[in-house]
Amino acid sequence: MKIAEIRQIPANELAERVETEVAKYQQLLLNHSVSPLENPAQIKAARRTIAQLKTVLREYELNK
Repeated sequence: MKIAEIRQIPANELAERVETEVAKYQQLLLNHSVSPLENPAQIKAARRTIAQLKTVLREYELNK
């Protein structure tokens, strides 16, 4: 997901999206610890997505 697409999401929906992505990330880590993932780069991509979502959410907070 690109940062321009993220900026179009309303703040309340963005907060829910962060929670969903964090849960998905934790599940990826759990699955990877049990048996290796086919594509371990998914973990890095999930972390990056969470960071982008949190960054835009923080921008909303600062611009209020």
